[in-house]
Amino acid sequence: MSRKQLTEENFLLDVRDLKTYFPSEQGIVKAVDDVSFTLRRGETVGIVGESGSGKSVTALSIMGLINRKHSLPMQGNIFFNSPSKGIIDLTHLTPKEFQNERGNEISMIFQEPMTSLNPVFTCGDQIRETILAHRKVSRQQAHELTLELFEKVQLPRPKDIYNSYPHQISGGQKQRVMIAMAMCCNPSLMIADEPTTALDVTVQARILDLMRNLRDENNMSMLFITHDLGVVAEIADYIIVMYRGKIVEQGPIFDIFSNPQHPYTKGLLACRPRLDIKLKVLPVVSDFMTVNENGIITERDKNISVVDALIDNIQIDEELREKNRLKRVDTQPQLVIKNLKTYFTNKRNFLGKPLDFTKAVDDVSFEVYPGETIGLVGESGCGKTTLGRSILRLVEPTAGQIIFEGEDITHIKHERLRELRKDMQIIFQDPYSSLNPRMTIGEAIIEPMRVNDVLESDYQRVKKAIELLERVNLHGNHFNRYPHEFSGGQRQRICIARALALSPKFIVCDESVSALDVSVQAQVLNLLNELKEEFKFTNIFISHDLSVVKFISDRIIVMNKGKIVEEGDGEDVYNHPQSDYTQTLISSIPQIDFDALRKKRTSSNKGELFQ
Repeated sequence: MSRKQLTEENFLLDVRDLKTYFPSEQGIVKAVDDVSFTLRRGETVGIVGESGSGKSVTALSIMGLINRKHSLPMQGNIFFNSPSKGIIDLTHLTPKEFQNERGNEISMIFQEPMTSLNPVFTCGDQIRETILAHRKVSRQQAHELTLELFEKVQLPRPKDIYNSYPHQISGGQKQRVMIAMAMCCNPSLMIADEPTTALDVTVQARILDLMRNLRDENNMSMLFITHDLGVVAEIADYIIVMYRGKIVEQGPIFDIFSNPQHPYTKGLLACRPRLDIKLKVLPVVSDFMTVNENGIITERDKNISVVDALIDNIQIDEELREKNRLKRVDTQPQLVIKNLKTYFTNKRNFLGKPLDFTKAVDDVSFEVYPGETIGLVGESGCGKTTLGRSILRLVEPTAGQIIFEGEDITHIKHERLRELRKDMQIIFQDPYSSLNPRMTIGEAIIEPMRVNDVLESDYQRVKKAIELLERVNLHGNHFNRYPHEFSGGQRQRICIARALALSPKFIVCDESVSALDVSVQAQVLNLLNELKEEFKFTNIFISHDLSVVKFISDRIIVMNKGKIVEEGDGEDVYNHPQSDYTQTLISSIPQIDFDALRKKRTSSNKGELFQ
């Protein structure tokens, strides 16, 4: 059945000519601009695109969560085929009428569970109250239903989770609580807005399996919003690609991935790091198209395909790998870690003696050579971030040695440690929280130069700060702007510029691209590689994404439960993993495999989507 041959029986949601505009000082922002699509019963439609493309505003418009005081009147129609009320136009509902639909027949999983869950109520109480608001049950029945939901979403120790506050459980567990909340009234439509962003690949794989199973068991439709094409390939039947508020391409998953027509879609597919081939530089969206000041898109080369872009960029890797091996033989290591341990005390007796420890870093040893990039990979809680911070003495190690350029810095005093900060820098995961919101970005870059007496005058420091901003592809006239005026990718570039202000010899990148769109992520990864060659620094790159680590690293170290379980060249670790844990990480990475997708859809009686 084609999507045009829709009947009242098979369609659930029909969005027609939707427009959601916001007034601003710069004019009208067309967040959602003439968007139309249809969602069938039991189907998953994926919406992909960069931040600012209009994905989340489309979802919020459907949910009736757009603040009408701060937006222009919504235009278009959103027809919802309610099982209890028949076909209704959601755009004509009053806020009170919408409240009856929201959370009942239409539910939503928001992107960041920590900000979506109330920190002053237990996880169980929040779901119980949702059930009581929409279902005619007693408080005891709501309590029992909540525990059943926790079991259904495979939360460990449901009774303990019920009585736990959001900050007491992991990110993956918080996301399962949000799924349980969305499922508590057996909705016909679930909207999932980036539900797996920044989760470990193994946790992400389990969340996707869970959502697929819940969809199939309850014959539920799903609108799945993400910037990760690998994730959408795993779960969606039909894909919508959005850019600057408009749908630029849509169709069955196999058609879009095997033969994309729009240059923006081609760019998104190409810029995702690949595991099967080694690239010198990741393609980016601008390789496929240009956009003029009026928003008109021009394709750079109509004959270029995603495969062509990748093949042109494949690195003949053996010579480089051999060169890196010889470098390690002929030179002394810049950093030596010997039997490093970092323990955190969980419990003490009444005399203050530690009784129980968390062994965050447990007897770790390795070497890093000048100019090398070491990829440090593993799940959340494996100890990789604590290891990076222990090396920089931001967290004090419990035992072991940290030897940097022949000097044991494990126990050096504060004055010497401060001098060493010029040579050892860190780029944190969240650029917004690591920048002072009251300080302009120019001042943020100049400040470490002042503290460490780099250059002779502020005039010279300003000049260098502007040079660094331009080097990370920002503009010098951004100097006097504040962090909130920039996008996530731009803020990460600012943090990179600040780290380079002292010309360091060694940089730790801690999950520095984990929450970025794939297109922005590709730009930042390419930039880091360029800067490493230009500024000649050594790098430890921490990430839970093995595909990103494989692209940027010379060698990979895999950590689990505070210990190193495997290390070696990136190609060797990926192609010939020695530990079961590494094999699990690799198998959990979402991959775009056309044959596997066709087989999966056919076996689930959705083979017509490929016809």
